Amino acid sequence: MTDTELPAEEAVETATLPLDAWHRAKGARMVEFAGYWMPIQYEGIMAEHLWTREHAGLFDVSHMGQISLEGEGAVAALEALVPGDIAGLKPGRMRYSLLLAEDGGILDDLMITNEGDRLGIVVNGAVKWDDIAYLRENLPDAVTLNHNEDYGLLALQGPKAATALARLVPEAAALVFMQTARATWQGHAIALSRSGYTGEDGFEIALPNEALAPFADALCAMEEVKPIGLGARDSLRLEAGLPLYGHDLDPATDPIEGDLAFAISKRRREEANFPGAARILGHLADGAPRKRVGLTVDGKLPVREGAKLFDGNVEVGIVTSGGFAPSVGAPIAMGYVPTGLAEPGIALAAEVRGKRVPVVVAATPFVPHNYVRKQGA
Repeated sequence: MTDTELPAEEAVETATLPLDAWHRAKGARMVEFAGYWMPIQYEGIMAEHLWTREHAGLFDVSHMGQISLEGEGAVAALEALVPGDIAGLKPGRMRYSLLLAEDGGILDDLMITNEGDRLGIVVNGAVKWDDIAYLRENLPDAVTLNHNEDYGLLALQGPKAATALARLVPEAAALVFMQTARATWQGHAIALSRSGYTGEDGFEIALPNEALAPFADALCAMEEVKPIGLGARDSLRLEAGLPLYGHDLDPATDPIEGDLAFAISKRRREEANFPGAARILGHLADGAPRKRVGLTVDGKLPVREGAKLFDGNVEVGIVTSGGFAPSVGAPIAMGYVPTGLAEPGIALAAEVRGKRVPVVVAATPFVPHNYVRKQGA
């Protein structure tokens, strides 16, 4: 049942982010996403996408859920729900992982940080309330879960992000990819990580809600930085081959099918004690029945989510994300096909408006990642 089908008194009202007025003052076109009004674009998706690839784009991602876990046994308790090596995560480092259902299906993908005195977790906005409920149900009483709603989250992405951010937060310059630090800005305690969702070098910065607008103003006053909307965020992550939960990943999909085997740490594979281990390790050893792949598109017609994929006249899969890729100059997509058809170069077809559009299985990312993995790189 959709929200529009609910009785009026039960309809869920779209929430606003702390920066709502800031976005509107900047001329953003606002749309409903993950239960919030969010900016989809300011001056245009194409221009914003290319600006981020060449300069630095500022994204408001405060709809994401920021969670912290504290208490005795927090690491072991979290490892019972994810396939990553959290015990081996050093202070000041972060790791991509997956919240798994009992059968190994993906409930969410998330970022986990060892903050020294606690674990920090960032989860997807569209499912954050489900995640929080699931964690609270499955964590022992000795572990305290805090949902840090008084903090927002900004992402500064692009090749000039480090130069810009270091003017405000000098600690940013010393970080490398997937490393974190605590700092202060104008008396506000902030947390930053060298990470992001565009394939570019960049940072995510958690700030108290009252500091978001002044910090965003300070960044956007720099010639390298412009505000960027959800539209470009989606095309950037698609070019980077990064999945979006609820589209490319869902509870019916396990990590091997989702092409996320790297998220299953070596020690956890050996111990085989995470949810759905038998299914996941079986797929890792013998191959999953299907796999998430990249797709290049012949022609200019975009192939969107939901398009059926065909091998000859046989329906074999589905597109889960797709659109025009400004840096590539052509439409691209991601989707699921049988593992036997998952090799780059295999020709298929997508059904778009009743027509068959030629597509070719392609390796991802479509645009090389530009993460800074060591200082000076």
